[in-house]
Amino acid sequence: MTVPAGYDAPMYIDSHCHLSFPELLGDIERIRLDMARARVVQAVVICTTLEEFPTVHGLALRCPELWSTVGVHPDNEGVREPEVTDLVERAQLPRVVAIGETGLDYYRLAGRSIEQMHWQRERFRVHIRAAKASSRPLVVHTRSAANDTLRILREEGPCDAGGVFHCFTDTLETARGALDLGFDVSFSGIVSFRNAEDLRAVARFVPLERCLIETDSPYLAPVPHRGKTNSPAWVPHVAQVIAQVKNLPLDIVAEATSANARRLFALPVADPKPVLPDLEPPAT
Repeated sequence: MTVPAGYDAPMYIDSHCHLSFPELLGDIERIRLDMARARVVQAVVICTTLEEFPTVHGLALRCPELWSTVGVHPDNEGVREPEVTDLVERAQLPRVVAIGETGLDYYRLAGRSIEQMHWQRERFRVHIRAAKASSRPLVVHTRSAANDTLRILREEGPCDAGGVFHCFTDTLETARGALDLGFDVSFSGIVSFRNAEDLRAVARFVPLERCLIETDSPYLAPVPHRGKTNSPAWVPHVAQVIAQVKNLPLDIVAEATSANARRLFALPVADPKPVLPDLEPPAT
């Protein structure tokens, strides 16, 4: 068994990853070891369909540093449509910490009008109601749909457990709207991209106590790994950019974003000395 070194280094939490996706699922033990070496002590594994939930939840049950959500992504069609009871029942299971990801995505309309995306809006409302009924935070995905996303959240009323706008790529005005509704804002590797200066301005604006960091892996690997399959072990690169734009020490950002994730998802303080399987022979 291996205990990673470097206990005095900052610790991180990846607030949004997809370890159940085929690009990552077959390499979980390697990913866990990479996380430990990078001081990524916890990660929230995001559910995108009810069919996927047993795999997502199974990872959280098996791996003490992983936690689960339950939800149906707005882009997913031809899958089981959730009812409030479906989501609430699963949200009560051990290690399920949030509802989502859910929200609206008008980026790929496939020839349809926004008016015809009413099914997405109704699915979003189901998730909001489930979050309120289960007292779980809401993980919100919004793409090319900020006005409707904020409008529906306002119409449905406040979620007492809060929530997060994940992988934020929208405007400062949208960030302000999310914050006003009591949501946190999470930044992914996109904030490190060369052409993301507007997004870095949003990161500068969002108060540190409302910031989360994520990978959205296997997608959106941060610089210097852009173009590769992403991993939770690379979430420190996102923290580094946040530290730069806010002119703060990295350890302050690591500590704050980890505390914010623990607050939002009701996570325990992580063991700073995880013990993981040896995947390689010891160096001689």
